[in-house]
Amino acid sequence: MLTIGEPAPSFTLQDQHGQPVSLSHFAGKLNVVLVFYPFAFSRVCTSELCEIRDHRAALSGETAIVLAVSCDHMFSLRAFADQDGLDFPLLSDFWPHGRVSREYGIFNEELGCSGRATFIVDREGLLRWQVENEIPQARNLDDYRSILAELG
Repeated sequence: MLTIGEPAPSFTLQDQHGQPVSLSHFAGKLNVVLVFYPFAFSRVCTSELCEIRDHRAALSGETAIVLAVSCDHMFSLRAFADQDGLDFPLLSDFWPHGRVSREYGIFNEELGCSGRATFIVDREGLLRWQVENEIPQARNLDDYRSILAELG
């Protein structure tokens, strides 16, 4: 895992629409909730991302944005987003496979996917919070809300 208070690794990935999204784009503007998840269409990941969709106003809005990252291909992410009405950026860490997940220290070599982890990056690009869950274990969104409330 990374060190709290240090700069978060920068990246540019394609979203589910093929548009590039860079972490640096949000510098000075928004806090970023980076939600790494193993597999689109899997039960736990679908449940988590639908919960984020349903509570997005409490997690983002004026001060933050949620960026969800998996090693799935952009086209798979588009189908996933369309199926479940996920209207926030789903970023593809497909190629080079898992590069960003590796930089964040959460790539699972055995399964070839991202681990289940969340990082909160403040407006200055510094890592402010991180948590990693076992792949089958869902996260608690209340944790995100608490940290984001502190950052304002």
